[in-house]
Amino acid sequence: MFSKACEYGIKASIYVALNSYDGQRVSLKEIAKEINSPEAFTAKILQDLVRNKIINSVKGAYGGFEIEKENISSIKLAQIVNAIDGDSIYHGCGLGLDVCDANHPCPVHDQFIAIRNELKHMLETTNLEQLAIDIKSGASFLKI
Repeated sequence: MFSKACEYGIKASIYVALNSYDGQRVSLKEIAKEINSPEAFTAKILQDLVRNKIINSVKGAYGGFEIEKENISSIKLAQIVNAIDGDSIYHGCGLGLDVCDANHPCPVHDQFIAIRNELKHMLETTNLEQLAIDIKSGASFLKI
């Protein structure tokens, strides 16, 4: 459903949020290792997240990536998805057809509209704080 870059972007954002709660910045190398992503690819994803003001990049000896604590609860998954993949997830065909609309529907068109609407709602209502708290409590996992 999401591109690989988007999956890594979500994981990286959650990991940065987790560490930001503890007042720690994390390095590119640490993020790439934690989310199991190549460093160069991770760097490009992090650039997109910084450019879209989802995470902050601090240069210098004590630098790294962080999210201001007071912003963690206001960052929605939809912002991360939009920063990496744009809004194509809300418009594409469930079967990947080039032309799929109400006038020329694919076999799963109507069912996929409902799924896409539920996904959009979940992305727009789920924030990084919720996900970080679940990981911190052990209710969910970022890495096994």
